[in-house]
Amino acid sequence: MPSNPYETDRLLGEYLLFHYGQPEEILPYPFGPQSALDFAVRAVTECLDLKAVPAGGRALDLGCAVGRSSFELALYCEEVVGIDYSAKFIQAANDLREHGTLEYLRTDEGRLTTRCKAVVPARIERRRVSFEVGDACWLGGGLGQFDVTLLINLLDRLKEPRWCLEQLPGLMNHGGQLVIASPFTWLEEYTPPAKWLGGYEEAGRPVSSFATLCAILAPDFELVRTLDLPFLIREHARKFQWSVSKAGVWRRR
Repeated sequence: MPSNPYETDRLLGEYLLFHYGQPEEILPYPFGPQSALDFAVRAVTECLDLKAVPAGGRALDLGCAVGRSSFELALYCEEVVGIDYSAKFIQAANDLREHGTLEYLRTDEGRLTTRCKAVVPARIERRRVSFEVGDACWLGGGLGQFDVTLLINLLDRLKEPRWCLEQLPGLMNHGGQLVIASPFTWLEEYTPPAKWLGGYEEAGRPVSSFATLCAILAPDFELVRTLDLPFLIREHARKFQWSVSKAGVWRRR
């Protein structure tokens, strides 16, 4: 197993299905959590004030994975930059940008698979989006300023989540919208416990990850609203991950 599990074919297939799969491809059971589907699209449409995105606006999608939220942002922004640590995910996103479709294998049971196809909706101008491999904790210069920034299900997979957050004020235009969503599933294999934003006790009191996040952002961002975003990842035909991300929407002061 490579040190980065997101470089495996199996995880690539799971995320292509997660981002682009049709409801019946992901969840054929009518009793399942249908409201958790289309997460990558809902992270844009349910969180952002789309009318407030300026004409000619720029968007940054940190932890873009295979790119569905990035493409959705292109409906409202003139330029979108998607960045992810996984070279395999970025290659898939670039293939989708170039061709509009990409075939992949969905795991059904054991070694049984079904060939599926990810499709970027035709209404989206794919050339507005660019993808690159990068580390959200060390972005470097040259990205410019953005009117919209997304960090969706990224924060609890970073080695240095505070370092990532401390870069955000310098990347965003005043009045810009910042969306951060996370289930706060802290795991030692991704983030050293000393770097967790919450999920532990301090002086006998529980520390909330979201409260810490708000405190870090408060000098430069105003919290506009919060919401819960359910999502569903299909591992195989009879095993699913149902989770709920806590989302916050902030405006750059």
